[in-house]
Amino acid sequence: MPKASEIKKNAAIEFEGKTYIVKDVERSVPQGRAGGSLYRMRMYDVVSGRKLDETFKDSDMINLADLIRRPVMFSYLDGEEYVFMDSENFTPYNLNQRSIEEDILFLNEETSGIQVVLVNDIPVALDMPTNVELEVIETDPSIKGASATSRTKPAVLSTGAVVQVPEHISTGDRIKVNIDERKFAGRAEK
Repeated sequence: MPKASEIKKNAAIEFEGKTYIVKDVERSVPQGRAGGSLYRMRMYDVVSGRKLDETFKDSDMINLADLIRRPVMFSYLDGEEYVFMDSENFTPYNLNQRSIEEDILFLNEETSGIQVVLVNDIPVALDMPTNVELEVIETDPSIKGASATSRTKPAVLSTGAVVQVPEHISTGDRIKVNIDERKFAGRAEK
């Protein structure tokens, strides 16, 4: 059983008799507390989709739920459902748009390294790769000699996501984006 301080995003935990997927973990260190840090977790019930915000002390023990990760590729959109195909046995997995709305901004047919998270054989979340490569479809014109500056400008990517990029990036460039930080991570390899 891990401590609250060891729980990461997209972990499946059992809490109050239900299974939750942790979507966000925020660490805080209250002033004047002799103890340790507090971990505020935003979790979603895998059955009902109900959101729960709960705070744990760093030493609180948390039960992990039984979960399986399967490699998948995005297949197609069916109304509000995103359909992913298992890369090994071609099993289709449907995920509701609401449950993966943060990941959709970085998802296209070329995205590789995606895993679907299964709890009791039910798909509940996506585990995205750290970096994805996307094309810049709209940004201000690049500035000559701007590569040495640290100033940035907004860029609209092929999936609709908007990230800040260095001034030397122009429309049509392929870039790497760090999904966790939602930041520019470099130019993509050609």
